[in-house]
Amino acid sequence: MPAELSRRLTELIRWIDPGPGASHLVSDVSGWWRDPSVLADLGPALVEPFRSARPTVVVSPAVTGYLLGPLAATALGVGFVAAHKPGDGRLPAGTLTWAQSPPDFRGRQVDLAVRDRHLGPGDRVLVVDDWVATGAQVRALYEICAARDAQAVGTAAVVADCPPEVAAELRVRSLLTGADLAP
Repeated sequence: MPAELSRRLTELIRWIDPGPGASHLVSDVSGWWRDPSVLADLGPALVEPFRSARPTVVVSPAVTGYLLGPLAATALGVGFVAAHKPGDGRLPAGTLTWAQSPPDFRGRQVDLAVRDRHLGPGDRVLVVDDWVATGAQVRALYEICAARDAQAVGTAAVVADCPPEVAAELRVRSLLTGADLAP
């Protein structure tokens, strides 16, 4: 990853105190989306470790994945498939393949769905997300890939804050670690 991109990502993150009763600060990565040089560099930097795996499609979960996924897909010259969550608004029409994540860092299980017509046998899937804390959503997306007879080739993330053994198991490659961004 270019040193300038790493520096800008680190500079542009903000940590917000959500107020009384909160047990931790909340990351605000909106500065990443405001910076045109970061936007231009993110897609190519995310996909570089996976080019040799020859992904045929990028899959990303709502909500920030809907920004990062197309950036990565464009850098690879492949298509993008959105992974929907029922709480994020109206679900798409048509047949969906669903999976439920194991508990995430908040202890919640997240339902994810992909349109069947956009993912199928022979697809080589690169999962892209902004932050991997536990790998829970990645696991659900890999389960969807398996159900659709597609092969998950790995996960590209801006930040990996999961244990090294989880990152290795799920083939997570990230631009930064949680330690790089510690408040």
